[in-house]
Amino acid sequence: MGPNFRAILPLLARNGVRFIVVGGGAAIAHGSSHATYDVDVVYARDPENIRNLVTALRPHQPYLRGAPPGLPFCWDESTVRSGLNFTLTTALGDLDLLGEVAGGGIYEQLLPSTQVFDIFGVPCRFVTLEFFGVLAWSVLVCPRPPHDLAIRQRRSGVLGTPYRLFLWSA
Repeated sequence: MGPNFRAILPLLARNGVRFIVVGGGAAIAHGSSHATYDVDVVYARDPENIRNLVTALRPHQPYLRGAPPGLPFCWDESTVRSGLNFTLTTALGDLDLLGEVAGGGIYEQLLPSTQVFDIFGVPCRFVTLEFFGVLAWSVLVCPRPPHDLAIRQRRSGVLGTPYRLFLWSA
């Protein structure tokens, strides 16, 4: 389905979910023309935040992206506590929920390397440009082709000015 920042980020924020945008969304926030195919967030794994996350997403039919149709999947607090990283498809779009991100760690470890942008009327945390370089390096170690453009732009100095593409402001 693809990313739907306009629906997903405010939904999480308004439901009290503590999260940090990483991946393509963070690259775009820092000025990249990078195309992304999902929303990537690192989420806090404490019981209250897991409860808020499950409550926020439940009405939007989260299901394991790429799993065969009909595979039993129960979106509840127990599932999230028992797992760590989830690649989901939802009625709102594709969402990667990361309990831990390679090269960055867990939510609490990433928190000092974030900045807040007001996106669609709600404050959202994004990894900083400096830390995006650290995460980009971890992607180079285990590359994923969609990240190549953002990595090249980071290396060349193109990234750096907070940038609001149409997907943030429209």
